[in-house]
Amino acid sequence: MNIRKILKWSAALIITVIITTTAITGYGYYLVKLQKVHLEKTAYIYITHEDNSATVIQKIENATGNASTAGFKLLAEHNNFDKRKRSGKFAIKNGDCMHSIYRRIVSNEQTPVKLVVPSTRSLPQMVGAISKQLMLDSLELSEFTQHPIYISRVGYTKETFPSLFIPNTYEVYWDIKPERLMIRFMEERRKFWNDERLAKAKKLDMTPEEVATLASIVDEETNDNKEKPIVAGLYINRLKRGIPLQADPTIKFALGDPTRRRILNKDLEIESPYNTYKNTGLPPGPIRIATLQALESVLNYKKHDYIYMCAKEDFSGTHNFAKTLSEHNANAKRYQQALNKRNIKK
Repeated sequence: MNIRKILKWSAALIITVIITTTAITGYGYYLVKLQKVHLEKTAYIYITHEDNSATVIQKIENATGNASTAGFKLLAEHNNFDKRKRSGKFAIKNGDCMHSIYRRIVSNEQTPVKLVVPSTRSLPQMVGAISKQLMLDSLELSEFTQHPIYISRVGYTKETFPSLFIPNTYEVYWDIKPERLMIRFMEERRKFWNDERLAKAKKLDMTPEEVATLASIVDEETNDNKEKPIVAGLYINRLKRGIPLQADPTIKFALGDPTRRRILNKDLEIESPYNTYKNTGLPPGPIRIATLQALESVLNYKKHDYIYMCAKEDFSGTHNFAKTLSEHNANAKRYQQALNKRNIKK
């Protein structure tokens, strides 16, 4: 083969390589930047620390209805995705290309989740409800809500600690750490207890923890938000007059059975600081995590002269209120007769 033929063959090979490389590069550019995702509404994927490029790609396909993820795979292979992966909730928007989805994930551009912090009867119940909404270990969060050193360090006792939590809906990142979540709870508490609310608590001669304690009793007494300020006012009347609260929910708490429907005379003899039949004033702390409505009902209680209350005999969940013992006894008799009629013994 003469030199001319060699040069001609070499030139043809170089041109072929250039064309092939350009075609591959162009196709790669198409897969990464030009190929779009078509969605009717924004989709979301949740990535954990255990996910790798393969599982993330599968989640993208599931969220988009099996859109082509070849571009994402190409980027992941060339950029060591498995060494740079992130966790969290990430959006996939209509018109996104694989490059924009990839960049959003590796840059940790998360979409916050709406965390519902519920009013529950116990801290473990609250922890369980929160853990179902976030990527965190419930045991780790439980450590913060049960560890006496931590509770003391943030200014509470075991009994008053439930007053830290203000049930509401908050925006947080799905992969938030337990310690950061606890800081958020404290921030929300400070926001709730602004100067106006602190002034109202001071006027009642109560601390925020004491307001939460009374609010928790109000919550257990009634689910009717319209009735809560009346119930709060009744207990405030008793506190001002030095009369024991005689709140049945505190007896249920002392017995460890909040579902009890009937309190017996023998139950009132239980030795407990939460027995508000034997002890005057408020119990040591909240008997549940108080709702926003109950907290506001205590701070903005209804002024009246009632000092007695009894559940209505129609089992509507509301109450008959009374100013005198004779009125109350009549109300209580009707309720006891209704319990007997339904054979409710406890």
